[in-house]
Amino acid sequence: MDHPVTQITTRYIMTAHVPLDPPHYVTRELQVFGVRPGSWVKGPGIEGEVIAPSGDWLRVSPAGTRRLDVRLCIRCKDGAVIFMSYAGRTRTPDRAAGRLQAGDTLGPDQLYFVIAPMFETSAPAYTWLNDIVAVGKIVSLNRTTDPQVTYDIFAAS
Repeated sequence: MDHPVTQITTRYIMTAHVPLDPPHYVTRELQVFGVRPGSWVKGPGIEGEVIAPSGDWLRVSPAGTRRLDVRLCIRCKDGAVIFMSYAGRTRTPDRAAGRLQAGDTLGPDQLYFVIAPMFETSAPAYTWLNDIVAVGKIVSLNRTTDPQVTYDIFAAS
């Protein structure tokens, strides 16, 4: 076939903003990040804060690609709790790596950062999240001066 039979479409569901603790360097390849207070998610029909326990078990490949393994607990404004876990990949081109290490905040045009969140909850208002596959993309990333990541998340269909 020269072209696909179908296409993937997306619908925006939320933005997540996650300030990070400095990493714990377990090995040369494994860094573990905790989540600082002030983390939040917000979108049409959902708003809350990221609460403990939450974190990122990031693995760095020999080629420099970072493999994300993130687990977040979200407490919504209505008291509901949602578990969000995701895998993903991030790669910073050489031309932007120095800027990131110097404390600059990078955006979606300066690095590759894509995630695939999955959700779990028993809260009736949010059980629709249990039934979707989501994708997310970086909005901004800072790893040194004010470590944090912000990304938009979309339902895929």
